[in-house]
Amino acid sequence: MAALTGLPASTLRYYESVGVIAPVARGESSRHRVYTDADMNLLIGIACLAATGMSVNDMRSYVENGQRGPAAAERQIALLDERAERLAEEARLVRVRRKYVDLKIAYWRAVAAGDETEAERLAEDARSLVKRLRLVK
Repeated sequence: MAALTGLPASTLRYYESVGVIAPVARGESSRHRVYTDADMNLLIGIACLAATGMSVNDMRSYVENGQRGPAAAERQIALLDERAERLAEEARLVRVRRKYVDLKIAYWRAVAAGDETEAERLAEDARSLVKRLRLVK
C-alpha cells in the first residue's frame, strides 16, 4: 500500500492509530494489514490531501464528513475552501521570496559587470522587500 499511495508504511500505521482511517483488517496467520480496494482508494485520496499540507485533524474531519455523504457537503466545501485559501497565501509568500532571490541574482550580475548604478537600484529594490519577507515565516 505504501508503494501505491506514496505514503510511508509508518504514516499508514500512524493514520490508522489516530483515526484518519479505520483499523485495517489483518491476515489470519501473518497478522499483516490486508488492504481492500476501498482502503486503497481512501488512502490515495488522503495522500493527495496530505500533499496539499492538510493537517491530520482536517484529514480526519474530511474522511468523517465523506462518510456522511451529501449531508456533510457544506462542511467538506468549507474545509477545502480553507485549504485553498492557505495554499493561495503560501503561493503569494513563495512569489515574494522568489522576487527577492531574483533581485539578488540581478544585483550580483550588475556587480560582476561593474554597473554600480544598476547594483544600487537593485539593492534598493531588494531592501524594499525586507518588510514583506519578515512577514514570511
